Amino acid sequence: MLGLMSHVQTRKETEVPMLEESQARRSEEVWPPLAYEKWKDTYITLHMWTQIVGKIELKLNPLVNHWWETALLVTPRGLTTYPIYYQNRCFEIEFNFFEHLLKISVSDGTNRSMSLYSLSVSEFYHELMRLLAELGISIKINTMPQEISNPIPFPEDKVHRTYQRDYVRNLHKILLQADRLMKEFRGGFIGKSSPVHFFWGSFDMAVTRFSGHKVDKISATDSINKEAYSHEVISVGFWPGSMNILEPAFYAYCAPEPAGFKDNKDIRPKEAFYNGPTKGYVLKYEDVRRSNEPDKMVLDFFESTYDAGASLAQWDRKSLERSFH
Repeated sequence: MLGLMSHVQTRKETEVPMLEESQARRSEEVWPPLAYEKWKDTYITLHMWTQIVGKIELKLNPLVNHWWETALLVTPRGLTTYPIYYQNRCFEIEFNFFEHLLKISVSDGTNRSMSLYSLSVSEFYHELMRLLAELGISIKINTMPQEISNPIPFPEDKVHRTYQRDYVRNLHKILLQADRLMKEFRGGFIGKSSPVHFFWGSFDMAVTRFSGHKVDKISATDSINKEAYSHEVISVGFWPGSMNILEPAFYAYCAPEPAGFKDNKDIRPKEAFYNGPTKGYVLKYEDVRRSNEPDKMVLDFFESTYDAGASLAQWDRKSLERSFH
C-alpha cells in the first residue's frame, strides 16, 4: 500500500510541471515573443511592402473619412486590402503569412501571386506592378514612403530586403489577438467608431472612438493628420515598435489631449505608463504575454484609458456608450 501511494504521489508530482509546461506552450503559441532587435530588418522590409500595397488602395479607392479606405484588415491568414475597384472589376491584394505569398484576386476569376522571401523593396515593387499589368490593371502610385525618416523611393530601395518567416508568423499571431480584443472593446460604443484596421503608414493596428465634436484648431499641418484628427478622438492600438518604444506595445491616446490625462492615477494595469514622445499611454507587449490574464490586462488598459480621456474631455458618455450587462 505504501509503495502504491508513493507511486501515485510521484506521478502527480511529475504531472503538475508537465501541465504547466503545456499551458506555457499554448500561451506562447497565442502570445509569441517578438523582440524588436531580432526582427527589425524584417519589420522595416515588410513595412515598405505594405506601404506599396496600401498606396494602391489610396490611389483607386474613393475617399472615406479619416483615410479609412486605405487601411489593411487582419484575416485568419494575414493582412488584406479592402475591395478595390478598377473600371468594371474588383480586386484585392492579400499578404498570406501561412503560404508566404502575396495574392491578387480579381472578380473575373483571374489571379496572380508572388512568393514572399528576402526580396528587396525594389524587387517587390517591380514584381507587383508586373503582375497587376498582366491582369490588365494599370496604376501609378506615389513611390515615396510615408511617415518614416530617410525614405528611399520604392523602385530604388535595394537596402531593405529581409523577410524571416518565423517573425512574420509571430507578428500575425499577435495581430489576431489584438484584433479580437479591439473588436470586443469596440462593441461597447454606439457613437461613431472606426473599424479595427491596420495602418500601413505608421505600421500599427488601431480602433478609434469619436465624441462627435469637431476640432476647431488642429495642430497638424500636413493633409494626412488634418483629416485624421479633424474630430475629437480616443484611440487604442498596437504597434510592433515605434518612435522611442522600440518593442511591441499596446497604446492609447486622446486627440486633443485633455488637461490631466497624462497624470491620471486610475490607469490600469500598473505596468502601463505615460510616454511623452508618443503623447499617450503605453503597455508593453512583453508584460502582456507574461501575464496570467493577458486578455484582462489589455482590456483593462483600453477601458481605463478611455474612461480617463472621455471623462476629462466631458464626452456625452450616456449617449455614446452601452452595456451588455
